[in-house]
This record gives sequence, C-alpha cells and structure tokens, in this order.
Amino acid sequence: MEIDWAGLRAAAIETMRRAYTPISDFPVGVAGLVDDGRVVVGCNVENASLGMTLCAECGLVSSLHATGGGRLVAISCVDATGAPLMPCGRCRQLLWEHGGPDLLVEALPRPLRMTELLPHAFGYEDMERVTGPAGAAEVPAELAKWRGRGTVFVHPDLSGGETIWTGYWERSSGEPGTSEEKGILEEGPNFPAAAAAVAWGLVRSPRVVVVDAEGKLSWAGEGDTPEGIPQRWEDNS
Repeated sequence: MEIDWAGLRAAAIETMRRAYTPISDFPVGVAGLVDDGRVVVGCNVENASLGMTLCAECGLVSSLHATGGGRLVAISCVDATGAPLMPCGRCRQLLWEHGGPDLLVEALPRPLRMTELLPHAFGYEDMERVTGPAGAAEVPAELAKWRGRGTVFVHPDLSGGETIWTGYWERSSGEPGTSEEKGILEEGPNFPAAAAAVAWGLVRSPRVVVVDAEGKLSWAGEGDTPEGIPQRWEDNS
C-alpha cells in the first residue's frame, strides 16, 4: 500500500491543534493509515490527576476501533512544531498490538518499523506459548494459571516388581492471590527414570524436590538449594 507521508503528517498536525494540554502545554497529534485505506487520528488529552492523561496514540487506537477496526499500516506522530515525535514506551506497546511488527512510524531521516522501536516485544504469542495449545500439550489448560507456582515432588514407586518414578504437583498454602488451601494440583504418570519425572515437574514449577526410597530430599529445581533440603539432586541414571 502506498503511503502518503505528507498527507498523514498534515492530518496529524491538524489534530495536534485540538489537543487538550492545560498542564504541560505540549500538544501531540497522530494520524494513522489503516489497512483498508482510511485515516484515523488522535490527540493527547491531559487530566488534573496526571496519571489519567491520555496519549495521542490512545485516541488513535480508540478511533481505529470506533470506525470499524482493522490494522494500522503507518502512523505520523507530531509535536507542536509539526516535527515527527517518537511514541512513548507505553504507546509503542499499544501500537504493536494494533499494527504489529511491520507498522511504520514516521521518523527522520526515514520511517522506522515497530521491530526497530520495540525489539523483543511482548505479545499474545508469549501468552499462547504458556496457556495456549502449545502449553496445554504439557500442562492441562485448567491448570495453566498455576504454572510457575507450587512445588513438584518426585518419588519412586513399585509397579510389577520394578521401580518406576512418578510425581505430584502441589499447591503450597498461602500462594499469592488465592485463599485456597494446600492441595494436589496434578498427579504425574509413571516414568522409567527419575530424570523424566523431574523434567515433567520443571515444566510445571521451578520448585522440584526429589524424594528417594529412604525419604531423603534432594533439590532438582532452579536456583540455590532451599533451607531444609540438604543436597542438590544429580541424575545418576
């Protein structure tokens, strides 16, 4: 799609003149080209509480959805002089969500892609990796919210006269953000070796404790060995 940068900047300047900035006297205007060809605009709106101030890009995204949605292709953001202005960090994240990595932002001497303005961005794919189909392949979807919390205990058992290994994922009492009591979240399947059971546990929590046949505890989790557990587990299989 051909981008009329001069036209976008002119729309941004016109909108900048409508900004509400009684506190900073720093008006900002932004205009964005949508993938269906229309242009949406926004300006900053300040508030006496300061924390409730709306950046121009907030207005732009609101206008985007109020007028039919779509994806932003290019934006021009300007200050009071009409010069290109870089979006703040919060607004870069906002623009990433509604334009993606290929969204172009006017800058001098050339427009910049969002991947240049926000490298290593956080997005929905990061959440999907844990709570979506990929994460659910390892952790049941209904337990995804507990991933990274609680403790997994790995221990030996007997099956058909042979030693196998299994584990259980336990919710610790007093977990932040919940009043639920201590209890078992999930029981693991049988594994032929301790290492496989430990790997199952580490997908669920960084806290993994191995209990051997004699009841001795070893730490197989991340970080330093916690108090009360005398040694770090070693895979001797």
